[in-house]
Parts: sequence; C-alpha cells; structure tokens
Amino acid sequence: MKEDNNLDNLDKKTKEQKIVQTDAGSKDGQDKCPKCGSTEITLNVNKGLLRCNFCRHEFEPEKVAGLETDIENLQGEVVGSGALDVTADTNDVLTFKCSSCGAEVVIDTSEATQARCHWCRNTLSVNQQIPNGAVPDVVLPFSIAKADAKAEIEKFVGKRKFFAHPKFKAEFTTENIMGVYLPYMVVDINSHSHLTGQGEKLLRKYTRGSGNNKKTYYDADLYNVERDFDIAIEGLTVESSADKLNNTASDKTNNVINAIMPFDIEKSVKWNANYLRGYTSEKRDTNIEQLRPLVDAQAKDIARHKANETLKEYDRGVAWSNEQLDIKGQQWKAAYLPVWLYSYQQVSNNKKVLHYVAVNARTKETMGSVPIHMPKLIGCSALVELLGLFFWWVVFIDWEYGWLFMLLGIVYFFIIYSKYRNKGARHRHEIETTSKMNNIKTVDNFVQKRTGLTNAKIAGVNNKKVSGQEAGNKVVNSLIENNELASFVNKKINKDKE
Repeated sequence: MKEDNNLDNLDKKTKEQKIVQTDAGSKDGQDKCPKCGSTEITLNVNKGLLRCNFCRHEFEPEKVAGLETDIENLQGEVVGSGALDVTADTNDVLTFKCSSCGAEVVIDTSEATQARCHWCRNTLSVNQQIPNGAVPDVVLPFSIAKADAKAEIEKFVGKRKFFAHPKFKAEFTTENIMGVYLPYMVVDINSHSHLTGQGEKLLRKYTRGSGNNKKTYYDADLYNVERDFDIAIEGLTVESSADKLNNTASDKTNNVINAIMPFDIEKSVKWNANYLRGYTSEKRDTNIEQLRPLVDAQAKDIARHKANETLKEYDRGVAWSNEQLDIKGQQWKAAYLPVWLYSYQQVSNNKKVLHYVAVNARTKETMGSVPIHMPKLIGCSALVELLGLFFWWVVFIDWEYGWLFMLLGIVYFFIIYSKYRNKGARHRHEIETTSKMNNIKTVDNFVQKRTGLTNAKIAGVNNKKVSGQEAGNKVVNSLIENNELASFVNKKINKDKE
C-alpha cells in the first residue's frame, strides 16, 4: 500500500511539472557562420564568443528562453528539457545527411556531439536534445586558457614537491591536461524555512582550582529561539555523474573536483555543440529523482546557515530541535560546466589511486591531490617528534601545557598529509551558494540564567551543521545498489535467452 502511495505521489509530481523546451529552434546538422557560411566555428576563450575560423567573425552566445529568472516568486516545479530522465535504451549512434554533399555522417553521441563529413570536411553538430544525457539545457563556456590552467596546476604542485612521490615528480607534466565539460544539475529553489530551538549567550568565563586541577566554567543566558523566513536559493549545483558524485571513493580523488565550485552559473548560455570543439565531455547519467534527496539536504544546509546572520549574539551556539523547509517552487536544468583536469594514476601494493588536480575554467580556483612519499614523511615526522620531546624535557617540562610538545610529530604528519591529499576539501555549498532571505520573523524569549556550565558550547549545538555530504553518500550508495541490481537482472535475462 505504501509503494502505491509513493507511485501516486510521483505521478502527481510529474503531472505538476512544467517542462521548458530549452532546445527550441535548434537544428542538427551544419551549424554555419552567419556571415560566411563556414562550419569551422570554435570558442574564443578570451571573449567567451563563438568565432568563425574562416572569416574571423565573432557572434554573441544565445541565452536560453523560457526558464524562470524571478526565483523569489517561483511556484511549482519547472524542468528544463535537457534535465528530463535519461532513457537507458536510447540509441547513442545518430546518422545525419550532410547538407553540402549529401553524404551520411555517423555521430556516436556517447563519445562526441560533432563529426566531420568524410567527403566535404564540413562539421555536423548535434544540437537537439536526445534522452541519453549527452545534450544539456545550458553550457558555461571556458574562459581560462590552457596556458593559464597549466600555470595554476604547476604552482599548486610546486608547493608540494618536497614530500611528493619520486615517481610522480619524475613523470609530472602539465602537457597532458584536458579541458572537459562535466555534467551538473543546477537547481533554483523558492522556499520557506521555519526553525525552532534554544540558544545561549555567554555571560562570563572563569576558572576554578589550581595547578593541574584547574577547570573552566561558563555562565550563560538560555533563550527559546525561533526563526521564520522565506529564502530564495539560486544556482545550487550538484554533480550529475554518478562517478563524480562519489566523493568518498578510495580509488580516485573526486572530492577535489567538487571543491573548485562554485561557477558563475548566471553566465550560462544555450547549448551549442561548437562550445565543445577542442574539449571533451562526460554525459549525465543520473535523474532528478535520484538527486532530489541530495538537493533537499543541501537546501536545508543553506537555510540553516543563512539563519546564522540573525543569530550573531548567540556566541555559545543554537541547538535547533525542529527544522522545516517547505519548497514552494523549484527549477532544474542540466548544465555542462568547464574544468581543466590533470590526472595521475599511482600504483602501490597492487592498489591504484587516480589523483586529480582540477582548475575551475571560469575562476581559476584550483584544488588537487599529490601522491605522497610516505617513508620521507614518516621520517621527517619522527624527527619533529624527537625535537618536540627534547624541548619538552629540557625547557617546558614544568609548563602546564608542555605535554603538547609530545604531539608535535603527529600534528606535523597530519598537517602535511592534509596539504598534499586534501581529503577534506569540498564545495561549501552552505555558504557559497547564492541565497536571499525575505519576510524574516524572529522570536527570542529568555528562559533562565545558567551557571557553572562545563561545555564551551550549548549542548546539541547544530546551527553550523552540514548534512549535504552525508546525503550525497546515501545517493551514491543507492546508485551503486541500483546498478548492481540492474546488472544482476541483465545477466539473468541473458542467461534465460541462452
């Protein structure tokens, strides 16, 4: 019965969707220069304009029509046609007839969205959307040249060469970096947030006891806190490739790609296959319903952190007991966003790890992972540990916190490891996503004065909590389970056929 209700809700949601045909007016085949008719069109990275390589004419990119821009008044669910569900049995191979010579040209859309006619050498493009995730609603053109990206990657790695693995240092070169358009889902949300809980304001901090028996105490005022506001979220961006969504994978460093966000989504333009010439791309392979739990969790993170702007006097934090986010309107669009990517595969003890250094091809934001020469790092950390023990024993043995010198080697190891691997690097969606509060209502009712507290923060403090990462892991696990189930079913079908 519960499954039937879920299906009914899903059907209802689908009926309520407003589909915007973002490829309206697009035509497959030859995409010609409006001045001379040539199909030799590429992107001028410096200007963000498409340029004819024959007559050098440059033309302005076309904006997508039909999508909502007034997010604060958005109602219902609006979906760009490029964000509709990927159909698994879609034929990736398309055949076009060249309008210049009549020859048939085959394009495998799983590999590319353009191909040359083998007779007249004109370029044919796929501009109409097909349900395999290859053609998005919008594309954000590259604006950082390859030479600039190479310089950023070299600078990033250059600061990490001392402990880098010798084989990596010998093989490192930026000549093989690739410009790639990665698939994302961009979501705009008009919502209403209601938060209730308790907060504390610090009155005084003091210590009691002496020597090693000293203890810190706090006095604070406790308040019942309530926040109610409308919040418009623009350009919430999540990966729509199942592979890149997996930020906890042990065999690749996907989190560093996530960390180079945000992008200036507002400058996205209507899809045109010519933007991809000279670059590679990766298809979207997830659907809205699969990504919805992640988007909902990140939207709640954004609302929770936005409310902190009204909570500055609660220096001991706020413990929300109830958080509600009601979505009044939502808009989904599929996007290709530009990344310069360096990759290096490290093989050690029969384990393969793919390290990335990624550059946001709009902002130059750079993040990466560099293979570490562990014997060297461990040796240096041991030396630091010995020096710490020496200083503690000779100089600071009588100091109250002198024992901290015994941890210097361990602290040094984790600082260096973090700097090279950047496992904790991520896109801080909760504060980096554009959002705006309206109609703010605040309630702050004094409850009581508390004395002799031993916690530095209020018990259960969560006003700076981030749950989007955990939701992302659940989405990835669900995708893995579904893929394994699909694989099992396909094997069984094939076996039955045999």
